[in-house]
Amino acid sequence: MRTQLSMERVLDAAEALLGDKRFEDIHVAEIASRARTSVPGFYRRFKDKDALLHALHERLCEEAFATADDVLASERWESAGIAEILSVFIPFVIEALQRHEELDRAIYQRALADERMRERSSRLTRYVVSRMSELLLERSEEIHHPAPQVAVSFALVQAMALLIQHYTVAMREIEPVLMSDEQVALEVTSSCLAYLGVRDPNALHQRLQGKGGDPQ
Repeated sequence: MRTQLSMERVLDAAEALLGDKRFEDIHVAEIASRARTSVPGFYRRFKDKDALLHALHERLCEEAFATADDVLASERWESAGIAEILSVFIPFVIEALQRHEELDRAIYQRALADERMRERSSRLTRYVVSRMSELLLERSEEIHHPAPQVAVSFALVQAMALLIQHYTVAMREIEPVLMSDEQVALEVTSSCLAYLGVRDPNALHQRLQGKGGDPQ
């Protein structure tokens, strides 16, 4: 139990430091100091910083799977339509990406060369997309695309890829028109609805902008 608690302290310390700097700029001594342990103590738990990043990723994925199960449970959305589901889900993804922005960026960069990390990330994304697909296809009568299953799959994969690129890869830094997170959420949601053929996306714009532009 004490070993597990001390390991959690090291993980918490590393994640806290990621709020201020990039993973590659964090030194083991900083992590050890913040976790109230020693550098040798760090290396008793982790072979190196790469092993630490794997442990951080494993913990992040475990939490994300549990959150997805809760947020995407069918009973939470019994009376909701596709527009309402997406107008909550997209901002939720954005908030999650921002909450662990530097950690997500370190994981993304490392996963380019690390198959285990890449597969772990892919497994989580597949799970979230699969659960969301189930929710949307339960409301297939709202979809006017000629191939609902294909459309839902493509719309969700496209939205997730765009958001990951926008926030994790920092593509937002080069966009010609700077948008707030609320605007990004609104545009992605409207794009998905238009592609699926659900409602008039312009009506969604008007409804959400009437609430101050906040999809939640």
